[in-house]
Amino acid sequence: MSAASNRSKADQDPTTWLPPAVGYRCTYVTDWVADKTRWGLSIDAGEQAALAESLRRCPDSPITVTLAR
Repeated sequence: MSAASNRSKADQDPTTWLPPAVGYRCTYVTDWVADKTRWGLSIDAGEQAALAESLRRCPDSPITVTLAR
């Protein structure tokens, strides 16, 4: 992620921001879900809807979770 892209993201979640590089969005969204799962973080309804919509476009992208210890 470039510095400019990182600044544009700030503290937004997938409800309001996705990477400008369309080819990277599946990786970004699956990593987001894996990190939320790993750390037991909640997902609000808007975030869940945005993630579900993004993941529908990524049917062959696995989500790999390494559980925290």
